[in-house]
Amino acid sequence: MPRLGLVVALLAVGMAYSVRAGKLTTAAATTGGGLGLLIYLGGGFGGLALLALFFGLGTVASGWRVAEKRRLGLAEENKGRRTDGQVVANAGVAALLGLWAWQLPAQAPLACLMLAGSFCAATADTLSSELGNVYGQRYYNILTFRPDTRGLNGVVSLEGTLLGLAGTAVLAGAYCLGAGWGPVFGWLLVAGTAGNMMDSVLGATLERRGVLGNNAVNFINTLTGALVAGGLMHWLG
Repeated sequence: MPRLGLVVALLAVGMAYSVRAGKLTTAAATTGGGLGLLIYLGGGFGGLALLALFFGLGTVASGWRVAEKRRLGLAEENKGRRTDGQVVANAGVAALLGLWAWQLPAQAPLACLMLAGSFCAATADTLSSELGNVYGQRYYNILTFRPDTRGLNGVVSLEGTLLGLAGTAVLAGAYCLGAGWGPVFGWLLVAGTAGNMMDSVLGATLERRGVLGNNAVNFINTLTGALVAGGLMHWLG
């Protein structure tokens, strides 16, 4: 119980800071606090560390060379302040997996790995998009591999993809520090990349056609990362 009180206090501080610093709307911070609590209940401090690491890397990437992004029309709307929908899109799958691990402790190892896979995918997508738009040299449609317009849904660059992979490696390494090193690190690299590629494919198809919104695509991205990580553990573990 004392630990739970500490976690609630830490989440409250993080929520207050995020709103004050203009990183999250009030509704987004409240939603993030609730999701963070579920992640802790199932994934412990390790799960919270992944959440914090994803949020930190995403915040830095979103604010990186923001003046240049604004000039190119690529800066995030609402001055980069994330909404509750965006919070659910990026951390909702992890929270559900935290709930699963909490309610079914015997399945917690699988659920926690999948939780890590979801954050690896979210991080890969955020870094490849935000930093790829800055450092990319050539931009291609993920489906046709023909040159396409920077910033459009489903458009990728080699530099952005590698930066997304680097972000995945950071999250995978953080997970392995607590869970132990081994093939899990490689599984998470695959999971994060698979989620990122799924995001781009959906962006080039359903999102461009207006069938899916960005939040739905991001949710599927994290779900893909979780399922791939869980599948690799099931088949290769």
